[in-house]
Amino acid sequence: MKYFDAFKDALTGSVDWTWNSILFHVPWQHNFFWGLMVISIAVWLLEIAFPWRKEQAVFRKDFWLDAFYMFFNFFIFTIVISGFYKVLELLFSEIGLSMSSMALIDLSNLPIWTELLIFFLILDFVQWFTHVLLHRFEFLWRFHKVHHSVKEMGFAAHLRYHWMENILYKPLKVFAVMLIGGFEPEQAFIIHFVAISIGHLNHANIKLTYGPLKYIFNNPVMHLYHHAYTLPKVRKHGVNFGISLSLWDYIFKTYYVPESSGSIELGYPGDSKMPKNFFAQLLYGFRKKH
Repeated sequence: MKYFDAFKDALTGSVDWTWNSILFHVPWQHNFFWGLMVISIAVWLLEIAFPWRKEQAVFRKDFWLDAFYMFFNFFIFTIVISGFYKVLELLFSEIGLSMSSMALIDLSNLPIWTELLIFFLILDFVQWFTHVLLHRFEFLWRFHKVHHSVKEMGFAAHLRYHWMENILYKPLKVFAVMLIGGFEPEQAFIIHFVAISIGHLNHANIKLTYGPLKYIFNNPVMHLYHHAYTLPKVRKHGVNFGISLSLWDYIFKTYYVPESSGSIELGYPGDSKMPKNFFAQLLYGFRKKH
């Protein structure tokens, strides 16, 4: 019963927190609902004011599908999965595994901005590595195809991804956090909002490279080629895997940024078989043949 109670309490707690966020009953820095809304609207307005691909409609192809994915992956699925994570946390605690017991480095004596920078770097590298795995292994690629079925890029494409990616990404992110001793979770909102902003911009219909900073930060031009239908022959598993940072792609030689007008075909060979219906996409990837 204690596992059931833990599951139920986590579920109801997540629902209450989300509802209170909508009603502005939580501190602004922890209001992930309205934070997402403000960032999304701001980047969308930038797309409208400074479109890179001028022929692309304001309400581009699959705009509303991607918008629904944002709410589903960011809130609905997060609420559902919170119960399972709480049960896992309880199981780990019973065998003596906790954040403090697994910590490899202690950040408690460092300035807060140094803590956040180290946390950001570790988390982004874990996500970059996970992203490489999604492209490298066929079983994982079958689910990641949902994200790559985007045919016109826009900010909301950032959060169009199969729910199975959450199953892989989130435990690895939690594991990365557990390796960092002395980190205060309440400060993580800064990294969270920065990552959401960069991710939205990376998928936006805006031509940004950040000049010399392109070797550090991922950007819309670089990420567009990650979604390219035609890949270089020497990079058959993909290019430009960076999430917030491009740094890892330059270090590990997985970058590819040719000059272009931005009007390139997006997707992957066979993407016409991807179902157009959201609910059909939820089940996509569980069969070997599509």
